[in-house]
Amino acid sequence: MPQAKLTDRFGRTVNYVRLSVTDRCDFRCVYCMAEDMTFLPRQQVLTLEEIARLARNFVALGTEKIRLTGGEPLVRKDILELVREVGTYGLRDFAMTTNGSQLPTMAEKLHQAGLHRLNISLDSLDSEKFRSITRTGNLQQVLDGIDAARDAGFRGIKLNTVVMKGRNDEEIPELIEFARRKQVDISFIEEMPLGEISEHDRGLALCTSEEVRDIIRQRHELIPVAKDSGGPARYYQMPDSDVRVGFISPHSHNFCSTCNRVRVTVEGRLLLCLGNEHSVDLRRVLRGNPVTDDKLQQAIIDAMDLKPERHHFSSNGEVQILRFMNMTGG
Repeated sequence: MPQAKLTDRFGRTVNYVRLSVTDRCDFRCVYCMAEDMTFLPRQQVLTLEEIARLARNFVALGTEKIRLTGGEPLVRKDILELVREVGTYGLRDFAMTTNGSQLPTMAEKLHQAGLHRLNISLDSLDSEKFRSITRTGNLQQVLDGIDAARDAGFRGIKLNTVVMKGRNDEEIPELIEFARRKQVDISFIEEMPLGEISEHDRGLALCTSEEVRDIIRQRHELIPVAKDSGGPARYYQMPDSDVRVGFISPHSHNFCSTCNRVRVTVEGRLLLCLGNEHSVDLRRVLRGNPVTDDKLQQAIIDAMDLKPERHHFSSNGEVQILRFMNMTGG
């Protein structure tokens, strides 16, 4: 693995990149996007070859971990070709975030293509509530996808749950028991103020990580896990299970001091922070230099000086970032 060459002004080494492969999704989750979305025209979207080229150059600059995100990455045509290509780059960790809807037919192919881990969104175990949150999703399809991923041989499976008061917070104990039965990790996420939504009031819906932990502790002891996950989650374990329970807390406990990651949107914007608009147009550099990579790598290196010290999410429900989560790439 090449030595890390990406360091920001605050001494943080950046060795983790999240690459969005599409802004499109077959769900319309209420915390992620508006019900009636306008998606990017094709010419503005990076080709799979351009995404692979970006991945290759980030690896050359010391990246050890790549996560493919969306939208929903598995609705991108020929996504398996990209997975196979990036799977040859010798990454320490190669993961994907997915809503799970396509996993019943694609889990085995993804595992064979070289993907290491899967993060699967699961916000409810009640089919009607699941449909309400996702607007279009089929719960059974996702549950079948989780089983397909386990059957395919994925050992690194984690469920992601965005917790919203009055929406799914009462399901926290049931989701914990589900994760224990399936022997998969689970993370509970505070909703982030990304994109203008009208479906619910984020300020009223915010359920903090401490509130979630208090609910879980009514049934299970939670012991902090000392090992750094390399991501934003803080993990705990229960004495009688190997399952890890994570908490991603952009509001109540920001994880900025150890931030080691950047994101690239599907239109080629390098985002230096989830909660800020600092970005660099890598699509312009890619397409302006189709043969050599020197200027691309220099643009990535120079962009590290734009990475802010921290984000400043508030918990009053106000929108601070106008882009939706499907544009951000997880």
